[in-house]
Amino acid sequence: MSAGKPTILVVEDEHGIADTLQFALRNEGFEPTCVATGEAALAHLAANPVSLVILDIGLPDINGLEVFKRLRVRHDVPVMFLTSRGNEIDRVVGLELGADDYVSKPFSPRELVARVRAVLRRVQPAGVAPAAVANSPSPFVVDDGRRQIRYYGEALELSRYEYGLLSELVRRPGHVFTREVLLDLVWKDADSLDRTVDAHVKTLRAKLRQVTPGLEPIRTLRGTGYALAEDLPDRRPP
Repeated sequence: MSAGKPTILVVEDEHGIADTLQFALRNEGFEPTCVATGEAALAHLAANPVSLVILDIGLPDINGLEVFKRLRVRHDVPVMFLTSRGNEIDRVVGLELGADDYVSKPFSPRELVARVRAVLRRVQPAGVAPAAVANSPSPFVVDDGRRQIRYYGEALELSRYEYGLLSELVRRPGHVFTREVLLDLVWKDADSLDRTVDAHVKTLRAKLRQVTPGLEPIRTLRGTGYALAEDLPDRRPP
């Protein structure tokens, strides 16, 4: 396990899907491990700490719903179900058992990664700051409980989507987020376009400029996306 990286156990017997998930998760800063059977998943959980499990329902040895019941006896890890079935019964049963989310194949890897992030944020114990926030530049303080962000000590007046957008950038300073990924993370299922992200970045920049007129915390990488500057001063400029 790599230090500081959330560990994701992927339980999926289709090699192509498993490889896609591993690539997408590793590319976004997670440490994935893949197994192909329910028994292998239970054995892995017994020996290794895991941040989240992505669990296929249609496994070759044990039904994923049964795997979930068995792992819940010993582990309190969040679980996201993954299946190619369009059967609503599986979805309802999975969620009633206590699964944290449910994604149907075919799926967008970006959407699945966004859902993983959302689940991990939801299960973060109250009063404990996520590791990514602790590593963020000191000018920003994110309070998920109050859905508030302070910038050089000043509380920003942010809309729902402005808060979501800025909090994602702050959690990974220097990381370049494409517009498509930001849409998946912040707007989720909303019917929005790339220019929606641009418009919200524009309003965010205006609000940040009111606090520090000489700084530009959000940087644009033309043709790619946006990133939070990593070289912001610890103290508010005069």
